[in-house]
Amino acid sequence: MISAILYQLTRNLSIDEIKASGFDTYFVDHTTGIYPIAASGAPFTGTYFQSKGDIITDLHENMAAEQKARTTYDNLLRLADDPDVRDPLRFLRQREIVHFQRFGEALRITQDNLNSKNFYACNPSFDKNCGKK
Repeated sequence: MISAILYQLTRNLSIDEIKASGFDTYFVDHTTGIYPIAASGAPFTGTYFQSKGDIITDLHENMAAEQKARTTYDNLLRLADDPDVRDPLRFLRQREIVHFQRFGEALRITQDNLNSKNFYACNPSFDKNCGKK
């Protein structure tokens, strides 16, 4: 959805508009093609995906990622005034909230079904002597 919005906003830009908006350095490398990059200029990389293989750790990481995405949509909404941009951003923001809630529910279910003494002490899937003396 974000790529479609960006395409719609940039497809008919003139060279003068590209230069005036500060979009020229991006345009040199990517024309108006979608290239995943942070607002700071850092390109997307797989290192953004965090996984430890521990359900408690990974669910917390997933919840944090959803909150970070929600904050990004909040910031985009502060900058956008076009209703055709704002409406899909609001939809995406709401999806982040729902995802956060679902990950929170998964965390609660996981915690309810694990030995509470082992939440952070060890990973019983790999630590075969977990909790044994």
